[in-house]
Amino acid sequence: MQDLLSRIRIVLVNTSHPGNIGGVARAMKNMGLSKLVLVEPQEFPSDKADARSSGAVDLLENAQVVSSLPEAVTGCGLVIGTSARSRHIPWPLMSPRQTATQALQEATQHEVALVFGREDRGLTNEELQQCNFHMHIPTNENFSSLNLAAAVQVIAYELRVGVLAKQEAATQQSAEQPLWGTDWDIELASNDELERLFEHMQQTLIDIDFLDPQNPRQLMPRLRRLYLRARPDKVETNVLRGILSATQKMLKN
Repeated sequence: MQDLLSRIRIVLVNTSHPGNIGGVARAMKNMGLSKLVLVEPQEFPSDKADARSSGAVDLLENAQVVSSLPEAVTGCGLVIGTSARSRHIPWPLMSPRQTATQALQEATQHEVALVFGREDRGLTNEELQQCNFHMHIPTNENFSSLNLAAAVQVIAYELRVGVLAKQEAATQQSAEQPLWGTDWDIELASNDELERLFEHMQQTLIDIDFLDPQNPRQLMPRLRRLYLRARPDKVETNVLRGILSATQKMLKN
């Protein structure tokens, strides 16, 4: 069961204070998580991060530093982003407990990424649109600000509890059903495969004059929401891209 946690990565986007990175590493190690990915941290490596990690320096030493969110979630079949506020376009929203249930269910099949945004403003709409689901921590409405390490600790705790529950009752079905099962004939498309589909789709829509790049409105975000909610598998994704390629070929002819 511990192997499930090794397939779940915590992704921090553009963290401004190195102490928060250290605090996250400590929270992760407390609960048995080990894979930390940092997207353009403002200061890292840092002695402040080492000090705040309180002995979890090995996680910091092994942390992967990348330049973009797509790079951070490459190879993941499920990406869940934290969202502290409602957006213009509603997205499937999960609680920390639902997130842990879903993440552990899918970690048996592929890597999972849990994405946390900047301390002051979280994830951008564009970044959230790269996620299958959004997670919201139901804090006190009158005092909703939550430290980054504390937010990671909440979901890390739920993951730990989920793993322990599986160990104690491996043959029993969980009372909370996951939003998506694993009984499927083809492996689900990874996040990077879906990103290539979206790029191909956007270009094709421009080619057929359905999408005006100067006035795109909310077309691509709505299409992203549709396909990310549907969770296409690898074959379905290839079929969709084949249709797009055939459309582009017809235009050239």
